[in-house]
Amino acid sequence: MSCSIDISEASGVRYLHFGSTWIQGAMRIARPWNLELEYTKEMMASLLLREDSHFPRKVLLIGLGAASLTKFLYRYYPLAKLTVVEIEPNVVAAARQYFKLPEDSLRLNIVIGDGAEYVLNSTKTYDLILVDGFDADARAGVLDTLPFYQAVRAHLNNNGIMSVNLLGRSKGFGASVERISKAFENRAIAFPSCDSGNTICFAAAGNDINVAIDDLKDQALELKEKTGLNLLPTLTRLEQAQTCLGGMLIL
Repeated sequence: MSCSIDISEASGVRYLHFGSTWIQGAMRIARPWNLELEYTKEMMASLLLREDSHFPRKVLLIGLGAASLTKFLYRYYPLAKLTVVEIEPNVVAAARQYFKLPEDSLRLNIVIGDGAEYVLNSTKTYDLILVDGFDADARAGVLDTLPFYQAVRAHLNNNGIMSVNLLGRSKGFGASVERISKAFENRAIAFPSCDSGNTICFAAAGNDINVAIDDLKDQALELKEKTGLNLLPTLTRLEQAQTCLGGMLIL
């Protein structure tokens, strides 16, 4: 059954809703390629975790929303091939009509379907898998289960990173992080929650990640110059939270 799609605008920002006031996505109308919501910016911290200049080349996005992450990667990573799995056809239609989702069958493959089933049945591997799928009640369902996270890990290549948006609305996100850690054999880290209440968790497969926060800051400056995205405040919060012992992020 298709969900109800509502569009609202305020102060130059267009918002996507699933039949409630809960914001499912946003776009600043004057800057449609930029990331507007804080949690979407933090999910892109995954771009700092690999030094490979070709990273990412193959990306899987589960959950389209207002297409913020998709458009950002499409615009600033022209060599990347993107696959987006979205369960609701209405969301895809709204993203095309109201949020400037590009039409480009060569670089952007939009799949209408269940994200968990897609991962379980896929034979492909990816550099980056971004998980941001919720229903109208902000529930992730099967996308926040151990079997799903294990399947994601199996579909990451040797440079693979998963970035997942966890909402700490009710019971908190601790159980989710535990499931991710178990699936990825403790190669997971939850960044400090951002002001919106979203917590972004990153997990790695393949090659080890052992990078100094100071080096991440240098990469963040390069990313800011390339895309306008400023992740320095995110890294400062990570540093202040003392999550990374000795100033090193190890995954």
